[in-house]
Parts: sequence; C-alpha cells; structure tokens
Amino acid sequence: MGKITGFLDFEREIQKKRSVEDRIQDYEEIYLPITEKKMQEQGARCMDCGVPFCHTGCPLGNIIPDFNDQMYRGKWRQALKTLHSTNNFPEFTGRLCPAPCEEACVLGINEPPVTIELIEKQIIERGFEEGWIHPNPPENRTEKKIAVIGSGPAGMACAAQLNRAGHLVTLFERADRIGGLLRYGIPDFKMEKWVIDRRLKVMEAEGIIFKTSVNVGVDITKKDLEEEFDAVVFSGGSTIPRDLPAEGRELDGVEFAMDFLPQQNKRNAGDDLSKIKGLNELHAKDKNVIVIGGGDTGSDCVGTSIRHGCKSLHNFELFPMPPVGRPESQPWPFWPMKLRNSTSHEEGCDREFAVMTKRFVGEKGKLSGIETVNIEMDGRDIKEIEGTEKTWPCELAILALGFLAPETDSIVAQYGCELDGHGNVQIDRNWMSSADGFFAAGDCQRGQSLIVWAISDGRECARAVDTYLMGHSELPSKEGTDLPRV
Repeated sequence: MGKITGFLDFEREIQKKRSVEDRIQDYEEIYLPITEKKMQEQGARCMDCGVPFCHTGCPLGNIIPDFNDQMYRGKWRQALKTLHSTNNFPEFTGRLCPAPCEEACVLGINEPPVTIELIEKQIIERGFEEGWIHPNPPENRTEKKIAVIGSGPAGMACAAQLNRAGHLVTLFERADRIGGLLRYGIPDFKMEKWVIDRRLKVMEAEGIIFKTSVNVGVDITKKDLEEEFDAVVFSGGSTIPRDLPAEGRELDGVEFAMDFLPQQNKRNAGDDLSKIKGLNELHAKDKNVIVIGGGDTGSDCVGTSIRHGCKSLHNFELFPMPPVGRPESQPWPFWPMKLRNSTSHEEGCDREFAVMTKRFVGEKGKLSGIETVNIEMDGRDIKEIEGTEKTWPCELAILALGFLAPETDSIVAQYGCELDGHGNVQIDRNWMSSADGFFAAGDCQRGQSLIVWAISDGRECARAVDTYLMGHSELPSKEGTDLPRV
C-alpha cells in the first residue's frame, strides 16, 4: 500500500450531512461534498492486510484493497476499472448498501473501519464527472434473445451482463419506469432518481431494450415468451408484504409501507396522483404517525413522514433494543446485530422497542389509535408484561414488516416452477428453475435481502444463462470458473 502508516495517521471520516432543519424541507440527498484530499486519506487507511477479510463481507467480491490504494495514489481511472470489474452499479451500492465489508474490515477489530462504501461512491462519481463512463456495446451479437422480467438491481445487473456477452436483451417492468425497488422503494433523500436514469442511458445506448408498463404473465404470456426468446430470467423481487393480522387491520389508515413510499417518489417525479384511477392517496401531514417495523423500510417511512409534516411520529419494533456495540455472540468479522440509527431517525422520531401491537381502533371505518403492550422475550417465546397496556393516538399506521415471498401466481405459475419452503422460486445449481430455460435471480429466489446480493445474483445468473445458451461463458464470476453454482 502507498501509505503503510495511513491507518495510524488518519481517522475515519465520512461525508458531512446537511443540517436536519435544512434537509427535511426537501427530498434531495442529504450529504455534502468531500474533498479529494480527504478521500485519499480515507483510502490510505487501508492496512494492506495479509488476508483482506473485507472480501468475505462483500457478496460481490469487490477487490477492495486494490481500489482503495489506487484512489490514494490518485489513479482514479484505474480504481474505477477495478471497481467496475465486479460491480455494475457502484453508484447504487455506494449510497444504499449497509456495507457488510466494513463490518469485516480488519481495522474494525479495534478501530473505526475503512470507509469502503464512501470510497466506492466517490470513485464512480469521479468516473461520471470525468466522462470515463460511456456506452460500450458488444462488438459481436449472438442473435440469442433473452427476456429479463423485473428491473430492480438483480434484473438490471443480469441484463447488463448478458448484453455484454452479445445477447439481445429485453428488460420488462410492470411499473411505468425502470428501476424496481430502487425507483419506487428508496426515498429520493437516500438516492435521487437521476442516478438511475444516468445509468439507464448508458445501458440503452449499449443495446438493452426497456419495456415498461408490461405485466408479464398478463400482458405477455408464457406462449409469447417462448415464441420470441431463447431464455427467460425472472427477477421480480420479493414483493408480498408481511401483514399484521390484528383486530382493526381493515381500518382506513392502516397501510403497507410499499403503498406509502412509492407515492412520494411519484410526486417527486412530477406525477399528479389525483389522476391515477382508484389510487388511495396517502400523506402524513398533520397526522399522528406510527411506523411499525424497525428496519430500513421503516426508517424510510420515518424520513418521508417527517418531510410530509406529520404531527407526531413513533417507530415501533417488536424485539428488544439491540446492544450499541458488537455483541460477544457475533464476533468479528460476522455481521453484528447491533443498534443502528439511520439518518431518518436523527431527524426526529421516538423509537419504541419491545412493543407489540394488540389492535387498531377507530371510528366510522377510520383509524384513530393503536393499542399496544410491552413484551419480553423468553427464548423465542413472547411474554406480555402486565400493566404496560397503552393506547397511542394514530391516524396513519405504516406497516414496514418486511416481505414474505415473490408473486408467483402469474408467469411463474404459467411455467409451472417449483417453489421452496418459503414460497420463493426454487433454482438448481445453475440458477435454472424446474422449467427448462426459465431462470431466477435476486430476492425472488433468495428471499428478502440486500441490494448488493441482488446485483451479485444478477451477475451470476447471467453467466449461467450465457453458459446454457452458448455451452460456455467468458463472463466473470466470483468463483472464476465454469463450475456450477453451489
């Protein structure tokens, strides 16, 4: 490494944020620019470990020490090449990934880890600023046609890799814009949507065909796909939300997070929601809001509700508050279940742990409150604590409880794909479902997971599809071999 003592000379430093008072007035990204000198200092903190455990934390297998050092030395273009060799979309992961690589950083054993996620973001943004990222269509075409269904990170990555191999790729999306969860699940204050559109322009210029507002399985059937395409990849995500079957669930005002969040993204895109037929428009302004679910989606609902101008805001989590630091039962380099405060939580939210929702109450069909009780855990058993019953005023309850499985009653059913015990599409060692030529990638076969896993799955699935069609593949793989997936 260029700066052997960098981890001793420099402290961890990330981008400063706009003040809470400023950023809750809009939906723009919240971070302020950081200087090149500061970023090179952060790259210098990489320790030149004998065994870089950050690799074990990164599902993509990013070559982290190399691009850290290249950036430190000012070799930004080489760093971009290194980063792009394993990650199609560093601009997404550099903003949205929870950075398991940083939890596995060797420096993180007893010091703050290297700012790997921020370094990724700065490298890719430098690449776009300098004009180093431009369309690079394949020199030769195989004339093989592939349909990729679902345009989230798994579908986008799979389409990009298959196009790189020279195949003719059509990416289908049932929503009106490409991007899947990136487009309609992630608030703009975490990632503005021009970031997606900028990448889509490159992909389109490279030859990928985008078709939006197409519900595959309804607008296009199995017969249509078989007549036009040589292979199909299903990357529809895990989209069935986990419900809360409590008394009063049917009241107006008890809503799913993924009905609430996309509406604001559409408003930010300039859509007039009043013109969408049958839409139940949701807004938190002047309401007592309770977000049920303490994960990332719940946090996104918190930040959005604050920007709406809610009257009060609470975030309920069923489980007890996790420890502030790494628990002894989850030693380095494993991902620790510890307390994490998001930027949305910083903006003003009362977090309530070990709280169970008993029932929703209301009048004339509209929600007016939530009755809860505190609980304690006895192993996996939940025990209610007597005397802790409470009623909270609430006109908008947002359920952010995660997702159960993909929707498999349409094109997946038409192909007769077998499902696993969780309702996900069952795939074999080569990413293929039980239907010949029908592959699956991302959350639809893995279950609800991280964006970095979705991109990884899309890349690995693309290699498998390429091998299926051509007998071999030169697309990169984490394993670096033609061996089937284990």
